[in-house]
Amino acid sequence: MNQVLLLLVVALVAGGIVFGAAALLTGTDPGLAVVEPDGRAVALPAGRPLAEGDLGRLRFDVGLRGYRADQVDEAIGRLGYDLGYKQELISVLESEVVALREGRADDADRLREARLAAGGQHPAASDHEEIIDLDAEPELPESAEATGSTEDEGKR
Repeated sequence: MNQVLLLLVVALVAGGIVFGAAALLTGTDPGLAVVEPDGRAVALPAGRPLAEGDLGRLRFDVGLRGYRADQVDEAIGRLGYDLGYKQELISVLESEVVALREGRADDADRLREARLAAGGQHPAASDHEEIIDLDAEPELPESAEATGSTEDEGKR
C-alpha cells in the first residue's frame, strides 16, 4: 500500500514538471490576466492634512488576487508623509512652548513665523490672533455685568 501511494505521488510530481516545462516552452500560457478595478475605491483626500475619519472611509479596489497594490502603496506613502509632517509640526510647536517658557520671545516668534510660512500662511495674516492670558480672571459678558447677575445667583 505504501509503495502504491509513493508511486502515485512521484507520478503526480513528474506530470506537473512535464506540464510546466511544456507550457513554458510552447508559450501558450497567458499568465495572470489584468484585473479591472471594481470601482469601489475611496482614496485619501489630497488637498488637506489627513484626519482620523479619512482612514475609516479609505477603500481599495478588490481584484482576483486581493487589493490593488498600487492603491495600497499610494495610501501607505501618503500616510507616511502625513505622519512625518505632523511629527515635525509637533516638534516645532514644542520648541515654541519651550522658548516661551524660558522667556525667549524672539526665538518663539521666529519659530512661529517659520511654521506659518511652511504651512502656506503669511505670518502677518495671523497677527490679529487674540492673545489669551491664562492667569487673568475671566470677564463676564456685558449683559451679566449690566444686570449684576452671576452664575451662582442663577442656580438659586
